[in-house]
Parts: sequence; structure tokens; C-alpha cells
Amino acid sequence: MKVIVAGAGLVGANIARYLAAAGNDVTVIDQRPELVRKIGDNLDIKAILGHASHPSSLEEAGAEDADMLIAVTQADEVNMIACQVAHSLFNVPTKIARIRQQSYREPRWAHLFQADHLPIDVVISPEVEVAHAIALRLQIPGALTVVPFVDDRVRLVGLHCTGETPIVNTPLRQLSYLFPDLHLVCVGIVREGKFFIPGGDDQMLPGDDVQVVVETEHIRRALAAFGHEQRMSERVVIVGGGNVGLFLARELEQRYPDLSMKLIEANPTRAEAIAADLERTIVLCGDARDRDLLEEAHVGAAHAIVTVTNDDEINIMAGLLARRLGCRRSLALVNNSTYEILTGSLGLDVAINPRDTTVSSVLRHVRRGLLKSVHTIRDGEAEIYEAEALETSPLIGRPLRELRPGGGMIVGALVRDGKVVMPRANTVIQAHDRVVLLARSDVVRKVERLFAVRLDYF
Repeated sequence: MKVIVAGAGLVGANIARYLAAAGNDVTVIDQRPELVRKIGDNLDIKAILGHASHPSSLEEAGAEDADMLIAVTQADEVNMIACQVAHSLFNVPTKIARIRQQSYREPRWAHLFQADHLPIDVVISPEVEVAHAIALRLQIPGALTVVPFVDDRVRLVGLHCTGETPIVNTPLRQLSYLFPDLHLVCVGIVREGKFFIPGGDDQMLPGDDVQVVVETEHIRRALAAFGHEQRMSERVVIVGGGNVGLFLARELEQRYPDLSMKLIEANPTRAEAIAADLERTIVLCGDARDRDLLEEAHVGAAHAIVTVTNDDEINIMAGLLARRLGCRRSLALVNNSTYEILTGSLGLDVAINPRDTTVSSVLRHVRRGLLKSVHTIRDGEAEIYEAEALETSPLIGRPLRELRPGGGMIVGALVRDGKVVMPRANTVIQAHDRVVLLARSDVVRKVERLFAVRLDYF
């Protein structure tokens, strides 16, 4: 697939890197010479210096025969015009645009992005999706990652194992005997910084970060098996009143009316605007690294602190200071992958990687066939998604033991006629099963071929 990525910032560069690694022909456009040079030097990607919405730049990038444009510059209007030019002059089939200003996305303006107005096929808002992902983590105590699948019938949950975790040092194949009615499958383990898909004889060890697929109705029982008996956070402190912080506070206010929240924002003008926008959240103005301010926010009595400013250092330091003052859990937005490696050893509970969320939202529309709800694992080492098995698929009628090429794929759950079926080696996939599976990046194309079997889906 030939893809043009407009914008070489953090979002655009990571999307381009991931799509190129997956075998796509990728070209990046940006008007900042240092970013264009960095892309060209570090990645096997064509990088063009130019304005993403100018016809000449799109022409140089090969828009005449491009399959997709992904416009993720910092300016919403540039993204929108780039899609318009790509449609009107070059007939690019699929246009994806990042739109950060939520007034464009109000329901009453839903017709704005139709083909006869602004021809944008998919509008993505990474800040909204990151905020939603954080809200899910707050809902499940101890969760490193939470991703819903199949209309939220099953979820991928990431958890950390310690010496106190009841089920460590137990072969995974024995879990079905220990918990016969618990619908849970371990699909991935990160041990000493390395990710692998476990087999039945593997064990979860203290220090592991594990990814499990669990039926949503069994979440509480699954958490108990991992030693997490506490309930959802009741008092939360949010640091950062940018788009992510504001969207998170809004969602938490709407979903959890009894939740007590405070938000810290350094900019006085922004803090005043947020205070007027939110209904129940108390907004404080100041530097979240100030101990007196954190104590004023009663962070020591909070169940969780969520630090989502644009500065990784502030996020990490505020989270660590809050933990030292008694906050039970810290979640920090970390864009720098180097810092992300250090967060666990420093004492932060969860490092939130916005790249995975953003790339996942794009991949839902890049993957062919019936693969959907894609979520990347560890910056693209693996993908987990749901897919529907068609009557003509080579999957039908085969036991799962035959569908694990080189250990690179594992099925986490099946949903059949609305009911969750936890997979076993002799489980046979039937037509129209919704399959939740994880695959290493090097076998994703094989999995695509298993599901993308009809020409009208290409």
C-alpha cells in the first residue's frame, strides 16, 4: 500500500515508522527541515520538505497513485485542506485527518466531513483516545493497559506480577484447572524488557508484565487472581489541563458522578477556562512539582494521580513526588521512549504511551479484510485485534493448535452467537466467529491472509 503521511512530528513519525516496518511504501511531508532530515537519516522512508496542503508537495510525494493520505500536522486546517486537495486533484481513495479542535466534531456539524463538503473518510483525535484509555485504566485497579474488543465483551488487560501475585510460578496450562470458570488467557509476557508469546508450559514470574484476554464480566475475578482486590479509584488528581487532561476530566465527570477530582494547571488563563468548563472538578493553578500545591490538592489521600502535561519531566517528577506523599497509584504520560524504559524502576506505576493509541487508531483503517479494533503492543512488536471468520476463510473447521505459525500468534477469545468462548487447543473456529488474537509483527501479514479472503474487502 502506498501511503503519504503529512506531518513528521511525534505522531506522524511513529505512524510512518510503523507502516514502513509493515511493508508499506511510505512518504512523509513536512515543512521543518530538521524533522525531514531526521526521518530520512533514521528510517528507510522518503521524506519531502514542503507544505502538506500544497498541490505541488502532494504531487512530489506521489499522490497521483497513492492509496491513502494520513494528515497529522499540528494544524487542523492544514490537515483538512490536505485531504481536500488529495481528493479533488489526485483522487486519493482514503483520507485520514487528525482533528484536535473538538468544535469541528460536534454532532450538529456531522455532515462537514462528507464527500461533497470536506472529503475526509476518517477523523482521529489522539488526545480524546488517550484520555479514554486512561479512564479505562483508572476503572481497573492495577491495570497497565485496558483495551476493549467485540463490543466490550472481552478486554485485553495488562498487569504487573510481583512476589505477592497468587498465580506466579504456575504453568499457564494449569490455570484452566485452578480456575475452571474463569475466562482468561495469557497472550503475552514482557520479561526483562523482552516480549514473547507464552506456551502452556510457561509461567508468569515476579517482575513480569503480562497481557491477558479476559471476559469483561469476569474482570473482578481475574483481578483477584492477580491479587488486586481494591476497587476503582474514588479520588483522582489530574496534572495538566491540555486537551488530554480536559477530555479525561470531562469523561470521568460524566461516567462517575461520585468521583472526587482535582486538576492542576500551570497556566492561569487556561486554568480559568477549564474551571468554567468543568462542573465538579476543583481546578488549582500552579506547578505540580510544588510540594505545597500537591498537599493543597490532598494528593496523599488520592487513589491515583494522572500526569498528562506536554513535558515528560514534569509528568514523571510530579508522579514520583505524589507517590512519596502517599498517593496510591501514579499514571504518567511519557512520550520519550527512553524515559518510558526507566519509569518502572523509578517508582511510577503506569507509563502511558500515546504512540500505541495513535498508531492503533490509524491501523484500524489501514489493515485489510475483516481485521479491526487493532491495538499495537510495545511500539509495534505485536498487534492484538478482533476479526470475523468468513465461510470462505481457511480458518474454518481447523483446531487452534494448527493456527500458531512459529509461535507467533495466539487466540485470546472467541465470541460466538454473542457468547464468549475461551479457546483451547482443540477448539474449532466456526463461520462468523469473532476472534480476538495477538500476533507478532513478523506474522501479521500471514494473519491478514487468513481473514482477508474476499476481493471486496481489499
